Amino acid sequence: MKRGIRLLAIDIDGTLLNTRFEISPADREAIVAAAQRGVEIVLVTGRRFASARSIAAKLPLELPLIASGGAMVKDAAGATLHRHLLPVAKARAVLADAGPGRKSALLLFDREGKGQVVTEDLDPAHEPVEGYFARNREYIEQVVPLEAALTEDPVEVLFVGAAAPMSELWDRLTRALSAASVSLARTEYLQRDLSLIDVLDRGCNKGVALARYAARRGVAAEEVMAIGDNWNDREMLEWAGLPVLMANSSEELKRRGWAVTGSNDESGVAAAIERFVLRDYC
Repeated sequence: MKRGIRLLAIDIDGTLLNTRFEISPADREAIVAAAQRGVEIVLVTGRRFASARSIAAKLPLELPLIASGGAMVKDAAGATLHRHLLPVAKARAVLADAGPGRKSALLLFDREGKGQVVTEDLDPAHEPVEGYFARNREYIEQVVPLEAALTEDPVEVLFVGAAAPMSELWDRLTRALSAASVSLARTEYLQRDLSLIDVLDRGCNKGVALARYAARRGVAAEEVMAIGDNWNDREMLEWAGLPVLMANSSEELKRRGWAVTGSNDESGVAAAIERFVLRDYC
């Protein structure tokens, strides 16, 4: 007999948030109901901590966060439980290997306030998504050249852009000499023509971070359900005893044979929780 679910790991974008960047009432109610049954909830995201925390605040629970693709793990009070930074030398090598894709690079740091996000160009034509620079003004610093900002280890190098050039950059980075010393994670929202490439230190990903957090809580992999929608969720889904994909995931991911729930516009998180947790899954 399988063990019941004790830990529920939920991705944010494309999973918890719908296409209007909202948490549906059904998802909110199901998450609260799971927590009331004693299931621990953790949000696992590629977003940096400050951004993820603003989403967690929309839920009536105090939630720990695994942010920046697994590089940052913080408890509900914001205390750092673990961090895995990208060494300066590796960040420099990645920027050098990016070629023309370098113009879409951002450096993310574990800092308070300004300087969390560093860019070389504040031209709106180069911002990750429309309005990003305005929404994150308090966190963004411009440094030219970008390498001059590398006075300490960053959390990651992040590349953001349209799908086609990001696909070319992905191919370039995976073939580069620096690829052997880093972890590359991609996130694709093809319906929005948006792709992200997270460059983290080698061995850093959502799956490793979730496994470490679960061990800290005394929870075995078979007692963990993970819900995600994208390629940067792959290691987390592979590790969890019960991996669940959103219906809005790519067809290639769905061929992994994992359970599939509704889309993020159909309260798929709630459907998965009701199916596997609230109906006494065991």
